[in-house]
Amino acid sequence: MAVMLFNITAFAQTDAHKAAAEAAKAMLEAPAAEQKVVKPKYWSKSLKTQINFGQTGLSNWAAGGVGSIAMNAYVDAHANYKKDLMIWENRVNLAYGFVNPLGEGERFKKSDDRIQVDSKWGYGVANKLYASAVFNFRTQFAKGYTYGATKADDKLISAFMAPGNVTLGLGVDWKPLGVLSFNIAPLTGNMVVVGLEELRSSYGWDPKKDDMTKAIRTELGAQLKGEYKQSFRNVTVGTVLTLFYDYLSPELAPQVYWDLNLDFKITRFFSANLRTNLIYDENILIEGKDGESKPRVQFKEAFNLSFTYTFGNYKKK
Repeated sequence: MAVMLFNITAFAQTDAHKAAAEAAKAMLEAPAAEQKVVKPKYWSKSLKTQINFGQTGLSNWAAGGVGSIAMNAYVDAHANYKKDLMIWENRVNLAYGFVNPLGEGERFKKSDDRIQVDSKWGYGVANKLYASAVFNFRTQFAKGYTYGATKADDKLISAFMAPGNVTLGLGVDWKPLGVLSFNIAPLTGNMVVVGLEELRSSYGWDPKKDDMTKAIRTELGAQLKGEYKQSFRNVTVGTVLTLFYDYLSPELAPQVYWDLNLDFKITRFFSANLRTNLIYDENILIEGKDGESKPRVQFKEAFNLSFTYTFGNYKKK
């Protein structure tokens, strides 16, 4: 009987030891599993690049014509940060293009040129409403001309930082929808830089009142900016409308800047895109065909079939 009791006790202890060991193992493994926590991602980034190239060559072509080379490059980069009540949205937009007719005496002619940097910081103060600060920088890479019959007839009208615009505005940002936002900045300072003295009279300097040796002209006013971007299947629509009213020059109409981008995805790497830019600024004087320089509506349109590659936000369907 004693032997039987001993055996029963031994088996019971063995089972108890096994159960305790398994429980201890489970306790040790549980924290390891719990440590596999996905860290929150506060940054979202993307980089879109587009390159277009065209070439035409003619030799003894009875129908006539002129050979040409054309190229256009476009970069659109975004880096956005969001954590709790704070947002910080950044964008760099670059474009450059040229056309070169290959006939005798012809030369490269600029067809597109843009440097633009946008940054917006916001802190949530109410539902979909942020106290905000917005920054914008605009200029171009290279010299621009109105082209004459020969190179000697070309007239310089722009260059890097001639003009250049630096804007800083304080106000509120309202995001009623994820694809739509409005920024109202009743306190906005704008600094216009024209590094070439001979161009300053075309960008707001008055030779009768202003010191033409100064390269910087300041504006102080209110800015309203609306942004919309949404994708519908293979089509992406993006538009930005900016209005600026200068308190220091109340006689002038508000400045208007309107950009529209339409991207039509054909395949993963090829797309068709339409970009338009409209500007109206009464400080900018443009010479017309009649020889008169006055404020005019500026409009640029570019339609391209492009090789496109997007880093950061492409998802295979």
